Amino acid sequence: MARFFKKRNQTKGAVPGTPVFIGQQKIEETLIHIIDYDAEWLNESDLLDLQALAQYKTMENVTWINLYGLHDVEKIKTMGDIFELHPLIIEDIVNTDQRPKIEEYENCVFCILKMLNFDQTNKMIVAEQLSLVLLDNVLLTFQERPGDFFEPVRERLRKKKGRIRTRGGDYLTYALLDTVADNYVILIEKLGEQIEEIETGILDQITADMLENIKFFKREMIYVRKNLRPVKELVQYLNKAEIKYFDEQTKFFLKDLQDLIYQANDATDTYHDLLSNQLNIYQTHISNRMNDVMKVLTIFAAIFIPLTFIAGIYGTNFEYLPELKYRYAYFIFWGVMIVIAGGMLGFFRHKKWL
Repeated sequence: MARFFKKRNQTKGAVPGTPVFIGQQKIEETLIHIIDYDAEWLNESDLLDLQALAQYKTMENVTWINLYGLHDVEKIKTMGDIFELHPLIIEDIVNTDQRPKIEEYENCVFCILKMLNFDQTNKMIVAEQLSLVLLDNVLLTFQERPGDFFEPVRERLRKKKGRIRTRGGDYLTYALLDTVADNYVILIEKLGEQIEEIETGILDQITADMLENIKFFKREMIYVRKNLRPVKELVQYLNKAEIKYFDEQTKFFLKDLQDLIYQANDATDTYHDLLSNQLNIYQTHISNRMNDVMKVLTIFAAIFIPLTFIAGIYGTNFEYLPELKYRYAYFIFWGVMIVIAGGMLGFFRHKKWL
């Protein structure tokens, strides 16, 4: 399946709001994990009965409901019915090619963005879609597969680290977004270190594999930019819009999140430009090296043109050539050619062509 754009043949002609799974199924069965907590109490469990989700709508404590696996459209539709989510939200959740965005509805705030990670097996950056739906005291999150991406947030909840247990679902939403943003910066830093190593090497000595490395990192940085740039618009909206689900204290932390996303975007642009410069340097070096080769070949050709001319005259089959019968003609012939070749070499050096 294409990385930059996924096929949407299944949605052709479909009514808006019709949920159709677009993407690759990454787990066999859908899983639902729940963390229910307040300042003094926390309960963590896996959900088996979807209808049991209805009880969390009226609870005063904060509930984080995380679903893994977006291929089970019917289960996600059922969750949408329980929490009265708009059909367009369900449609976007199951479309893993959705552009990062944020939307405000009457009963919730809906947010989509990409989590980026480097796949060591395939040696490429992969994106996993994360959808968040913030209601009054419930945060719904939808991921393509299980992982330890948000394990630091879960540990903070379990061990009462920081202020997360004393705040509402809006702060939990911020904590998850901040974790995603931190990972952006870490990923870009790792790529940046390797890109700067190419920069150092390309100034010292050009090697055959440098071009492939430059092309690889350039492609990966373009993929990062594609998924990261819309997040900048997302956090700008979070900071500027009057969203009732985020209190003033949480909005103060959102400013720090915006700075982090700006930093990640700036670093991405910097490394993208640096790779373009490296490609230009590489091509310029190859061109200069080719020019040096052509210069040497041209000089040799220029030297041998008059020598070939002289040899051509005395290699003819005419019987009466004045110098043919002269005893020292052969040595004079060679002397003339050596003088011409030496004179031309001296002239080239005088002109600084050598």
